[in-house]
Amino acid sequence: MKKITLPLIVLLLSLTAAAIPKLSSYPSATATIFLDFDGHNVSPGVWNGGVPFACAPSGLSDLAITEIFNRTAEDFRPFDINITTDSTVFLAAPLNKRVRVIITPTSAWFPGVGGVSYVGSFAWGDDTPAFVFCDRLGPNSPKMVAECCSHESGHTVGLSHQSKYGSDCATPIEQYNLGLGTGEPAWAPIMGNSYYRNMSSWNNGPTQYGCTAVQDNLAIITSSNGFGYRADDYSETMNASTTALASGGFLKSGVISTNSDKDAFKLTVPQNTNFHITAVPFNVGTGNNGADLDIKLEIYNNSGTLINTYDPAETMGVTVDTILNAGTYYLKIDGSGNVNTGEYGSLGSYTLTGTSLILPIKDVSLSGTVNNNKHNLSWSIIADEPVKTIEVQIAADGVNFKSLASVAAAAKQFSYSPFETQGQYYRLKITSAIGQEAYSNTIFLKGISAAGDNNFKVSTFIQQEITVNASVPYQYLLSDINGRVIRKGRGVKGFNSLNISSQPAGMYIIQLFSNNQQQSERIIKQ
Repeated sequence: MKKITLPLIVLLLSLTAAAIPKLSSYPSATATIFLDFDGHNVSPGVWNGGVPFACAPSGLSDLAITEIFNRTAEDFRPFDINITTDSTVFLAAPLNKRVRVIITPTSAWFPGVGGVSYVGSFAWGDDTPAFVFCDRLGPNSPKMVAECCSHESGHTVGLSHQSKYGSDCATPIEQYNLGLGTGEPAWAPIMGNSYYRNMSSWNNGPTQYGCTAVQDNLAIITSSNGFGYRADDYSETMNASTTALASGGFLKSGVISTNSDKDAFKLTVPQNTNFHITAVPFNVGTGNNGADLDIKLEIYNNSGTLINTYDPAETMGVTVDTILNAGTYYLKIDGSGNVNTGEYGSLGSYTLTGTSLILPIKDVSLSGTVNNNKHNLSWSIIADEPVKTIEVQIAADGVNFKSLASVAAAAKQFSYSPFETQGQYYRLKITSAIGQEAYSNTIFLKGISAAGDNNFKVSTFIQQEITVNASVPYQYLLSDINGRVIRKGRGVKGFNSLNISSQPAGMYIIQLFSNNQQQSERIIKQ
C-alpha cells in the first residue's frame, strides 16, 4: 500500500536512449526485488481471476524512477538483498528468492488501493508479482510510489499491516499506523501509512489482528525468505585494527544494518587541529528527505573514554565543529531513536566526512598542585601566532566546564581557593590572535579542607576579571584606592565574574555583603 524511505548508493548505472535506468543496490546479493517500470504482460495465475492482462509502462521520468529506486533501496539497505530495475538481474535470481513489483497506471482491475500483493509471495517460486498503481499515488509522486513499493515488497517477504491502538487495546484507532511528528524526524512504519512522514522504518509493533499481535518486522524478513542481514562493514571495536581515517580529512560511507550495529573509526591527530565533522544519512534531498537512519555520533579518547555524544533532536544528521589536541581518537556511528520512534528501525546508510585546519596553537600543557588550601595551576603554550586570551575553566565532573577566570595572555600560572571540599577538574581555553581556539589537557586536583568562616573566595591578582566564589547570595561595592565607587550590584551563590578591563591598572577594594557577613578584599589589577 505504501511506504517512505531514503536513497541508496547506486552501484550500477547505465542509461540508454528510450530505456529504463538500470540500477542495482547490492549486486552481490542473490535475493532480488525487481522494480518493473516498463510494463508487463501478466500471465494466468492468482491475479485477475486467472485472466491474462497487460500492465502499461509507468510513464515516469528517469529522474523519478531513480528517486523511487533510491528510496526503496534504502529501506532494504540493512538486508542481503538487491533492489534492481534491470530485468536481466531479476531473471538470473533463483525463483524462490525474487519478486517483481510492477509500477503501472493500469489500476482499474483492482480498485480502491495504491498497491496490492500477497503476503509471503517472495518465496513462492512462481513469479507472482506485486503491483503499485502510480496513477493513484500523487498521482505519480516519486515519494508516494516509493513508499508503496517498499510497503508491497514488505508484504511479499511476510509482513502484515501495522496498526495503532488506543489505551483500551480494542479496535484500532488507525488501521494503517500514520506515525508521529512533523519535520525531518517525523516517523511512520513502512507497514503502516508513511506517505506523510519523512522518516519511515521497519517496526516492531501491533498489527490489524490486535494490539497484542505484535509483528517483529526485522525478525520475519531475515528468517523467512532465504536471506538475512548484509555483512557488517565496520567493527565496533576500538583498537589497533579499527579502520583509520586520514588526519588531513576523510570521507567514508557505511551502513548500520542491525539494532546492535555500531561502526568505529580511528583518527590520529599529529597536532592541535580544528575539525569539521559531518555524519549524514543517505537521502534524496534537502532536510535529509527520505532518510531512514537517525544518526548518533560519539567521540572517544585513546583509552576508550567517551568524550562527547552528538545526537541532535531536530535533525537526523550530525554536524560537529571541535578542536582536537594531538592524539588518537575514535569516532563511533550508531542508529538512534528520537522523540517519535525508538532505535529499532533506525537503520540505513550514511556518509562520514571530516575536514581539518591545523591550528597555530600547537600545544597547551597544564599542570597543578595543591598547597596551603589553594589550587595552583601552571602551564606552557607553544604557538605560531600570538596568544590573545587565556581562560581558566573548572568542572566538578570533568565534563561540564565553566569559566573560572580570564588571565593575561602572557600569564603562566593561576592560584585559586575553592569552597568545595571535593576535588575539581581544570583546563585552559586558549584563543590566538587570529581567532582560533585550543584547549589544554584536563587535570584533577583533590579537594581541600574548608578554610575559616569566610563566605567568599576572591581572586586578588587579576588581569581583566574579578572572580568571586560565594557560598551564599551577596551584594558588592567596588571602589578605587581613593574611595570612588566604580560599580555595585548583586552576585549569586557559586561562581561570579566582574569584568573591569576598562579600568586602569592599580589597587581596588571590593566589599562583599551577605546576611551574616561583610568581607573586604584588596584587588591588584596588573
